[in-house]
Amino acid sequence: MLKRTLAAFAATVAMTGAAMAETDVPFALDWKFEGPAAPYFAAIDNGHFGAAGLDVEISAGQGSLDAIPKVATGAFPMGFADINSLIKFLDQNPGAPVTAVMMVYDKPPFAIVGRKSLGVSAPKDLEGRVLGAPPPDGAWAQFPAFATANNLDVDKITVEPVGFPTREPMLAEGNVAAVTGFSFSSFLNLVRLGVPEDDISTILMADYGLELYGNAIIVNTDFASANPEIVTGFLTAIAAGWKDAIANPEAAIASLIERNPAADAALEQRRLQLAIDANVLTDAVAEAGMGGVDATRMEAALAQLAQTYEFQNTPDASLYFTDAYLPAADARMLK
Repeated sequence: MLKRTLAAFAATVAMTGAAMAETDVPFALDWKFEGPAAPYFAAIDNGHFGAAGLDVEISAGQGSLDAIPKVATGAFPMGFADINSLIKFLDQNPGAPVTAVMMVYDKPPFAIVGRKSLGVSAPKDLEGRVLGAPPPDGAWAQFPAFATANNLDVDKITVEPVGFPTREPMLAEGNVAAVTGFSFSSFLNLVRLGVPEDDISTILMADYGLELYGNAIIVNTDFASANPEIVTGFLTAIAAGWKDAIANPEAAIASLIERNPAADAALEQRRLQLAIDANVLTDAVAEAGMGGVDATRMEAALAQLAQTYEFQNTPDASLYFTDAYLPAADARMLK
């Protein structure tokens, strides 16, 4: 299937210049069509993908891991996934043709979301209380490193395995004192369930010792090698879509609602803004533009991953991320 899919892409790219304006690039998201996905739809509606000669179709995902095998097998040339999950995937599948090419969540949204009325406002407050955590949750996967960075006595924390659909309801009902989750999603899910906003504590792991990066644009490396200009054009459009969303979140959400009419526009705009403020438009990104990674921080992140994950092979940052396809910095400035 991989060879057939990539052959189809190669055949498309081999067409005439006019036909290349219609080059199809399927894009696999990590999750549903919610607020943080709006910039990608804005990039379609505002003509940024079209300007790069690309016709992009976006597909929803089912979690942080979902896009990785889709891109590795060639079912999708491009995707959006948690880089920490990608690192583990590549360690377990050496040589798989997938890597990250643009960092989007400079700070990952991994968080502990608690209720102040239940005694959780800071990391140490978790001791002596019940923490709800879905076993496949990306934030839960990072909890051991977070606990080490904050000197938590994990023996004093009762961990209750919960499902994704029941996570926030259990917190809203007081059955757990905090949950692991993505900051912008768990917070707004609690608000929607009627929990007062001033009773919600969002403890972003990146603000408490976690050096990890978050979600990134990933690419099938065979496709990228054959079509470097398409990948760079795609990334240029992604940056432009985020810039548009930062300048006019309401318009970006309108693009989202066209694809997901059942969504609450006001709620998704808040979710988008939370992601922009906490995860995307960090000080580092404001200064250097979105997309790159700092080598020293990446090495520290790999060391933190090694605290909770036993690498089968020697970690090599060059396998997990390359900036070779990034457009110039001025095309990646978000303001």
